[in-house]
Amino acid sequence: MSRESDQRIDDILRAINRCQRYVRRLDNHDIDLVLMAEDAIERNLQIIGEAANHLSAGITDAHPEIAWPQILGFRNILVHQYFGVEADIVRDVVKTHLPPLAEALSQHQRGPESNSTV
Repeated sequence: MSRESDQRIDDILRAINRCQRYVRRLDNHDIDLVLMAEDAIERNLQIIGEAANHLSAGITDAHPEIAWPQILGFRNILVHQYFGVEADIVRDVVKTHLPPLAEALSQHQRGPESNSTV
């Protein structure tokens, strides 16, 4: 794996971690905190989509269980149709779709030996 791919995977994993931390703020009663959390989550989802767009085919092909086109498409929606993004959809993406992505990329970083049983 090239340094560029390693860095992009690190960017994605860091952004996933931030989204997962920030999503807990969405239940807060302080509207300013909720709005900041929504903005921060959307920004990190954009980072995930952009970094995923530049991953090599070797990485994405190794993880066909990940919906790569949908990740890129969601990034485009966030960037270009930002007024149409619903908070519930963003929350679902963070809670449902980011954990498998994080697991796949973490597994990729560990290498093929992490897939074997001892």
